[in-house]
Amino acid sequence: MTTFIQLHLLTAYAPSNLNRDDLGRPKTAKMGNTDRLRISSQSLKRAWRTSDFFYQSLSDHIGVRSRRFARDWVYTPMIESGISEKIAKDSTIKIASQFGKVKNEKSPKDPLTNLEIEQLVHISSNEQQAIKQLVELLISEKREPSDDEVKLLRKENSSVDVALFGRMLADSPAFNIEAACQVSHALGVSTVTIEDDFFTAVDDLNNNDVDAGSAHLGERGFASALFYTYVCISRDLLLENLNGDEALVEKTLKALTESATKVAPTGMQNSFASRAYTSYLLIEKGSQQPRSLAVAYFNPIRGQDMVNDAITRLEEQRDKFDKVYGQCADSGYILNSETGEGTLSAALDFVAQK
Repeated sequence: MTTFIQLHLLTAYAPSNLNRDDLGRPKTAKMGNTDRLRISSQSLKRAWRTSDFFYQSLSDHIGVRSRRFARDWVYTPMIESGISEKIAKDSTIKIASQFGKVKNEKSPKDPLTNLEIEQLVHISSNEQQAIKQLVELLISEKREPSDDEVKLLRKENSSVDVALFGRMLADSPAFNIEAACQVSHALGVSTVTIEDDFFTAVDDLNNNDVDAGSAHLGERGFASALFYTYVCISRDLLLENLNGDEALVEKTLKALTESATKVAPTGMQNSFASRAYTSYLLIEKGSQQPRSLAVAYFNPIRGQDMVNDAITRLEEQRDKFDKVYGQCADSGYILNSETGEGTLSAALDFVAQK
């Protein structure tokens, strides 16, 4: 049976604007008929997979998500090596076409735009290496690739970010990879009101002789919340996506968990410095159907001791599900910074164990 790993996190962020909407305002969502602060799962996943924790332990197993990979990895090195413009462009288009539809903009501002593909694509580390090796061969032989040589997509995958978060190629569905990790949008456990910060910037060389006004006026929305985040990982699918490499699965689970507990999205960090560690982490493992504990917060928390109230509600909701459905997890581990229960190192060891 499939083994699922579930992470339940409570993380408090000070006033900030970590994840903005199209108007530059902090993202929100309705939950229990009240407005809650929100951080999108896309923002969280990007922050985690580009974090130092991933690169420190998994640097050889990280992919790249890009539309312009071919112009950077094929066209540029070929031109810099003295290959003709025609051969370089034709080679770039051939390779790019294997990963998606190449752009065909009429009169683009940047002529190299038409060497990019239409959609973002996640390229695994072994595919990156295959592209690099092919380009080196083409440069040495001063030619374009053959039809067989440009078949660079790989079913075998060694990139942990692709294995965790998946890949969809509309033009080449045989190389799609189903995500082994599901991440909820982080939602505040209490109601929220977005505040507006009106700010000014002063010209340091303005001595006020002529103009005593500010050099710039601006406005920025911000808010604060304690967020509940839910992460569900299929350990078996992760192992399959990583070609049965058990050691790599363990390193991936540790890196993801540490990132989720320590890494904040980068939005407006220079203005707010809202960096936070998770206050509470519940890890559950088992073969039962996964379930979020978000229902614990449909009635917003209004008390003064929000962190402890949120922890109590989460554990009570877990116990309620266990009472009516039976034990929903075979084992669990708790890290609680409010009581000093648990340690991160022990949590990482627990999440990595079979």
